[in-house]
Amino acid sequence: MNSVGYATDIASHAGEWTLIMADFESAVFPRGATVATSTISNSTVPSAPLVRPDGSPAPVVHLAAELSPYARTGGLGEAVASLAKYQAASGIPVTVFMPLYSTVRERVELQPLGPAFTLTVGPRTETARIFECITPTAPGTPRVLFVESQPYFDRPHLYGDEGGDYPDNARRYALFARAVLVALPRVLPQPPSIIHAHDWQTALASIYLKAEFIVHPYYEGIRAVLSVHNAGYQGHFPASTVTDLGIPQALYNYRQLEWHGRLNLLKGGLVFSDLAITVSPTHAHELRTEKGGFGLDGVFVAMRDRLVGIVNGIDQEVWNPATDPKIPRRYSSESLSGKKRCRIALQRATGLSRWQAPIFALTARLVSQKGLDLILGDPGYFAFDAQYVFLGHGEPQYEAALQELAERAPSRIAVEFNFTDDFEHLLLAGADMCLMPSLYEPCGLTQMRAQRYGTIPVARRTGGLADTIEDGVTGFLFDEYTPADFMRAAMRSVDQYRDADGWSQMMREAMARDFGWEKSAARYLSVYRRVLGLPAVR
Repeated sequence: MNSVGYATDIASHAGEWTLIMADFESAVFPRGATVATSTISNSTVPSAPLVRPDGSPAPVVHLAAELSPYARTGGLGEAVASLAKYQAASGIPVTVFMPLYSTVRERVELQPLGPAFTLTVGPRTETARIFECITPTAPGTPRVLFVESQPYFDRPHLYGDEGGDYPDNARRYALFARAVLVALPRVLPQPPSIIHAHDWQTALASIYLKAEFIVHPYYEGIRAVLSVHNAGYQGHFPASTVTDLGIPQALYNYRQLEWHGRLNLLKGGLVFSDLAITVSPTHAHELRTEKGGFGLDGVFVAMRDRLVGIVNGIDQEVWNPATDPKIPRRYSSESLSGKKRCRIALQRATGLSRWQAPIFALTARLVSQKGLDLILGDPGYFAFDAQYVFLGHGEPQYEAALQELAERAPSRIAVEFNFTDDFEHLLLAGADMCLMPSLYEPCGLTQMRAQRYGTIPVARRTGGLADTIEDGVTGFLFDEYTPADFMRAAMRSVDQYRDADGWSQMMREAMARDFGWEKSAARYLSVYRRVLGLPAVR
């Protein structure tokens, strides 16, 4: 049974919905309010790559728990921001919703978009308000709107603190999803064609849309798309959370929301979405396997062609060593001398002093997924005649182990736990190799940035790393998640580095690769057209 079938099954229990829909109608449409119908003629609409049957542009709404540059903890915020940017530039009307975290208020000036409104989330009546930047959205750029709920989002961190995840995360992101759905008619009189949610935090939007909101005419034509950026995080909560979030108990079954006796929001989002996208073709295959599916392989297999893999891109204007204002000397594949100056600047900034030895760099969250167990698992790795720089913060045991190594060999090993964009640009420009020995990597962005800067990846052949690195040509790949296999790849890179001409050729090959969003955005457009039932563009 597909997601529409599930919605029909739930909607048949009319008695369950009477009170819910009464509250919903009053929240969305205040007394006397109406929803505008389309009055746009084809002659007044500029050409757009995605259109409705009447020829008007088809709007897309993204929901994301983080968005660059406002608030982000990893690659999710940058990926969503870049995708929205390129979609808007192509002519698609794009709106992005994200929570109004305290860090957002610190970065931009905001103004309310209408008064606060109330909505029901399970047994609770909540209050939310929509804000936008005071600076108007420029033509051809996405509109960004923020959902305010001070009790839920005015906190020092996005998802949790030193004690772990916030215990009310399910309520926080349920409020966010429902507030967006309730607010849509207020901010978009013409309903969007697609609601595109990202990861488990926003997966509830697909569930609420298909199981509840779709019975109202404004929402009936909206299609739900869910991107899975990291299936290792699924939103597991106790079974009692179903009622607490206002989800009908009938949905808590093994086909939809139940997973080993717990509520699984990512699973529910997959089931209720018209299409799911993960962030590389190889990872889409891995998710369908018992080894790589994080316990949801059966769900991913059952989706068949409703699951597709599209590699993320990077902003090649931002990540371009020929124009980068954040590095001390610019360079290109035709003139590599500037990279040597960046290398010297990196050594001076970190205290490294082995001028001829290659520099291995890692910029990532210091967690097990990123392969820290392999790096620390063989003491012989740090016996190479090489230098090492680690940028990022994460689990205490990894931070402590790296700090101890840096203190024992400060001329060869440096650690910087305070991540900044400026230092990451310097690191990728000045290093020789980029370490990505990941346990799994759905897509990865760092390996693409590194290649643009002539910094050669040493990476495990998994997910997007396999799709974006050519072994022996633009990087060094290994297969088994073992210190021994990682060591062999690292040794290959050091051997190649000693061949100056061969290394320069490898750098130029890597720098010539096209990782721009244009190709990726075109693939998103193709799957959007498919989910809307539009003919493919030939």
